Amino acid sequence: MRQERAEGPGGGLLVPMAWMRAEYIADELLRGGHLMPPSTLEYRAGRGALALTIFLSEGPVGGERAARRVAEWRSLTEYGSTWRAWVCERLDRLEARAFELGAGTEAGQRTPDLELASATWRWLEETELLAPDLDAVVPPARGGPRRPEHEGPQAWTPAWQLGLPLGHLAMHLY
Repeated sequence: MRQERAEGPGGGLLVPMAWMRAEYIADELLRGGHLMPPSTLEYRAGRGALALTIFLSEGPVGGERAARRVAEWRSLTEYGSTWRAWVCERLDRLEARAFELGAGTEAGQRTPDLELASATWRWLEETELLAPDLDAVVPPARGGPRRPEHEGPQAWTPAWQLGLPLGHLAMHLY
């Protein structure tokens, strides 16, 4: 999707239409899955991971190809995928293209879409959330019921590692 100017084609601020559309679709998928309240950090991580997936995958989002696009996004976000490497490679390619187009001029500056995608990726990489440690081996509980705060070991994990499976599951539940 091309950039739109708020004050006509001759000037004004660029509006990040591609990023806003990707974030809207991600938000709709997560809300439709009813997995958690939108006010949580986990929800934000899921929305960010899905928005990056949608924004960085090439081609139109809607229309007759919508089912194929969702299948592509599911494939990109499934467990054991190389999603992180794919995101880094795509962001690097967009950065290089912006640099080549402008070669240091104002036209070569990063677009608002790329700025928002990069900021989301930085947040997903740098923010750690406390989540169940799925790699820990825990013997089954013996005796009485377990209290929710002691359901097992937890570990700090980058937000994208929590958001990615959340987004993947939301696409299946939507």
